[in-house]
Amino acid sequence: MDKKPRDPDARDPEKPFSLADFEIGRPLGKGKFGRVYLAREVKSHFVVALKVIFKEQIEKYKLHHQLRREMEIQTSLRHPNILRLFGWFDDDERIFLILEYAHGDIKPENLLLDHKGRLKIADFGWSVQSSNKRKTMCGTLDYLAPEMVEHRDHDHAVDNWTLGILCYEFLYGNPPFEAESQKDTFKRIVKIDLSFPPQPNVSAEARNLISQLLVKDPSKRLSLTKIMQHPWIVKNADPKGVCLI
Repeated sequence: MDKKPRDPDARDPEKPFSLADFEIGRPLGKGKFGRVYLAREVKSHFVVALKVIFKEQIEKYKLHHQLRREMEIQTSLRHPNILRLFGWFDDDERIFLILEYAHGDIKPENLLLDHKGRLKIADFGWSVQSSNKRKTMCGTLDYLAPEMVEHRDHDHAVDNWTLGILCYEFLYGNPPFEAESQKDTFKRIVKIDLSFPPQPNVSAEARNLISQLLVKDPSKRLSLTKIMQHPWIVKNADPKGVCLI
């Protein structure tokens, strides 16, 4: 049955979630700030992933703002390809995030597959709920857009760049601008030092899509609408599994 934990917004404030509401199963992952466990809510038997974050680590690395932003954004999002955050609770030492359960990860680490093989986007720690331009630089170095490397204003067009990097890494096994040092990686990104090694399984259409996404001028990158109309996407995408926000 497609049950889910109690809606945290509708719960009795006198009876918040607690660890007693869940049966804890096997560990699913381990990170610097905590661990993730398979869990099942006692009343509904709904299976979730319980992300346990240690407050001591949040204090040490001053991540209060980032964690709060991740929780606010992920709780408010409702989309079949975005990992749900059902709610949260805490005790003296830990914060518990009640997440939709997804099976084994694929790289990069914030893309997951659920039990039906549907793609789920997770980890919104660096996300924003605004269309305004930003000047901060964050994220995996290999995925940074040129405007971020050069500390220029940037907007949603960085996501289109990231799609190009993601496609390249899935097809070739490594990011396109990978280098021995951060400095050399940044140089390659800014120069758009892009090459396509001989790979018989990568079509000319796939290379064309990537080339139109990895463009230095953000305004000239392929839009989401045109991405969905691109021949490689039209040819290979499952229309039942493609959802756009």
